[in-house]
Order: sequence, then C-alpha cells, then structure tokens
Amino acid sequence: MEEINDTPQTRAEDKKYNRLTAFKLFAMTSSMVISVNELAPFGKTGPTALFYLLLAGIIWFIPITKISGEMASVDGWDKGGIFTWVKGTLGEKTGWTAMFMQWIHITVGMNTMMYVIIGALSITFGTPWFNTTPAVRFGLMMVILWGIVLFELVGIKKVGRVAEWLFALGIALPVVLLIICFFVYLIQGRPVQFTLNWSNMIPHELTGTTLVAFVPFMLAFCGGEASAPNVKYLKKPSQYSKVMLALAATAICFDLLGSLAIGMTVPKGSIQNSTGFVYAFETLLNSIGLPGSILAKIIGVLLACGVVGELGNWLAGPSQGMFEAAKEGYMPKYFAQSTKRDVPIRLIALQALIVTISAIVVTFSSGENSDFAFNVSLAATTAQYLIVYIVMLVAYIALKLNHENLKRTYYMSKSKIWSIIVAIIALIITIVAFFISFIPAEGTPSHLHGLYVGTMIGMCLCTVILPLVIYHYHDGFKNKK
Repeated sequence: MEEINDTPQTRAEDKKYNRLTAFKLFAMTSSMVISVNELAPFGKTGPTALFYLLLAGIIWFIPITKISGEMASVDGWDKGGIFTWVKGTLGEKTGWTAMFMQWIHITVGMNTMMYVIIGALSITFGTPWFNTTPAVRFGLMMVILWGIVLFELVGIKKVGRVAEWLFALGIALPVVLLIICFFVYLIQGRPVQFTLNWSNMIPHELTGTTLVAFVPFMLAFCGGEASAPNVKYLKKPSQYSKVMLALAATAICFDLLGSLAIGMTVPKGSIQNSTGFVYAFETLLNSIGLPGSILAKIIGVLLACGVVGELGNWLAGPSQGMFEAAKEGYMPKYFAQSTKRDVPIRLIALQALIVTISAIVVTFSSGENSDFAFNVSLAATTAQYLIVYIVMLVAYIALKLNHENLKRTYYMSKSKIWSIIVAIIALIITIVAFFISFIPAEGTPSHLHGLYVGTMIGMCLCTVILPLVIYHYHDGFKNKK
C-alpha cells in the first residue's frame, strides 16, 4: 500500500491504465442494475408484475438515469459522483451525507446477492443445508465476500474486463435462455399460472400486500448512477448519457420477460426468493422435454459467477466516490490512500467489514428461514437507497432552479420546466416507496414482524446518523491531510 502523488503525470497514467470503452462501462453498470436477484419476488406478484415494472421502469428509472446523466456532464462534476453533484447544489455537508449513504446502503444489499449465490449453489450441488444452516450460510458468505475484496487489487480496468464476461455468461445468458425456454413453453401450449389482461394487471386495492409488492421493483432499477465516478475513464465522456439510456431499455426488457417466465410457469407457493430462478429454470426445462436436473446445475454455476461479478462492481463503484471524499478530508487520512493501480482498497475493506457485521445480524437472526433473511435485506437495501435518491432528486431540482448557467454536455430535456416536473414526479414516487418498504413482505411469519420492522428502522437510522457524526469531525481530518 502506498499513497499516490496527485500530480498531472500520475493522474494521466491512472486514466490511461483504467481507460473504459462505452461498452465496458455499460457492462459494468449493467451488472450493478440488471440482476436476477429480484426476478423470483417479481414472479410471486403475478400479473401485476407487468404494471409495477412499467411504472418503476418508465416513470422512475428512465428519469433517474437521464437526471444522473445531466448532472455527471456538468463541467467539473465528472469526479466523485453523487458527492460532487449534491455538494455543488445543496452544500458539502449534504453532499457528504448522500455519498456516504450511497456507499453504505449496499452493505445490506450484498447479503441479498450472496444469498442468491448460495441458493444457486445449494441446488447445483444438491446441498439444501447450504441455505438452511445459518453457520454454513455465513461461512460461505465470508469466503465469497473477502475473496472478491482481494480480487479488487487488480484495478478497475481488469475488474471491468472480468465484469463483461461474468455479466454476459452469468446474468445475460441465463436470463436469455430462461426467456427462450419460456417462449418454447408457451408455443407448446403448456399450462400457465395466470394470463395477462387489463383486469388483473392493475392492482385494484391499495392494501399493505399490494403496496409492499412494489418495493422490489424499485430496487431492481437502482444503481444506474453508481458508476458515474467512472465517467472520467471513458474515452468519450459524452457517451455516458447514451450508455444510461441503453441500460434503461435493456433492464426493462430483461426484468419484464424474466419475471413473466417465472411467474407464469411456477406455482406461487413453490417460488423461493433465494433459489427461485434456478428452480424455475429446472421446471421449465423439464416441461419442454429437456434434462432440467442436469442443465439447471450448469445454470446455477453460471448464475453464481454472474452475481459474484455484480458484487465486485458494487464494491468498486461507490468506493471511487468515497475515495474522492476521503482525499478532500471528509474521512481520516488513513482512507485517503490507494494502491499503485488507484484502488481504494482500505475503503473497500471497510465496506466489506460492514457487510460482515450486517451479515451476522441478518443471517443468524433469521435462523433457518432463508426467505426472511432475503426479504429483510432486500427491503432494507431499498429503503436505504431510496433516501439517497430523495437527496439526489432535490439536488437536481436545485440545479435546475439555481444553477442553470453551469455548462454541461447533456440535458435531460430542453425544457427547464418539464425537467423540474419530471424530477418532482420521481421524487414523490421515491418518498412513497420509502415508507412502503417498512411493511413486512408477504409470507413473513407474524412472530417475525417486529424483528422485520425493527431491523429496517435500525439500519435506516444508522445510514443517516453515521455520516453526520463523521462530518462533525471533518475539520480535524482536513487539518491532518
């Protein structure tokens, strides 16, 4: 470990080594947004999945990606991501708080990803106790997590290259194959669990069950802005907005068809959140006359590899923004150092340590109920991340109202008024979804409702209070730079 000299020559060398193409950035960001983690919960919602996906994707996700594209294109805002954006409009204290919340929220979300990996491997190797024994589940999580931390040492260029392959083989390929099998299933005239029509696609009652079902759909579209700190490594930074638009279209198509493939072919009671994707694949393959038990094992391994790549990007992406904040004195000097390849490994290790602590709390408190651990991790991740989006959207509105003179290469819309209206609509949806996330997910045992809500409140409070406490001492950190 050594401290990097911040000279023009050093910055140029780092930039050359970590140079990204538009496709590489698309692959890295896709593996942070497009995921199979939420497809099983989507399938459980039945025909309303289509309504929720379109609502979250078109009315919320596309505006968010376009807003982040505009903010990232402002001159001087290409480094630091949401930290720089919010600091430039709402002040440094709010900017630091938003950056910290974005960085720490995924600590719980990583648990969800690792549960999917372990669930896939439990089916692949025929070892259900991987998923039902808390001590074994936790041990496997630690092997996965800290193994990825060590791999981060190779630098963002190689992480991006691996992410391309893992995304293609472990996320895109399984989902595409699932969709193809689904179409073959329909062509063969196999029975479906539900049909799509106007009467059942739109929820007619606003109950706790129907509202909380919307939560996973919000999380499915989170993360598009997390790779913004890497825009400085693009050969053509102006391509960032195009990458985000391509990502929006791809994510909507993948999630829509993937969720229908699971929901229409597997009985709702047979879908488990951590193993649902692989189980649905095996069911589909057997139904269309292929050896599902064998092929599903291969898919399970591919899926596990794909989610590992997703984890790697979530450790690397937000940490780049935190690294910029640490260099400016918002954290102790110890964290403002990196490797020769510009990898903020100390921050990544700190994040992994927080993941470990959250994994202990969630994994052991849930006992053998792996679905409870998955659901509470999913909901807590959503709630924490939605706080970040609330701050980001307020910052964008402030940008349009007070800083329209700042030069930028991309605008969400040529109309200032329309941009503000779209941002306000996205803000309202975000705030409503935040409060909905505290309702226990369907299927949560009644005796675990208190633990569910208590865990949610505790994690959200930590997310908001910790950055404010750290900021209280930031003057001392800056004096020691």
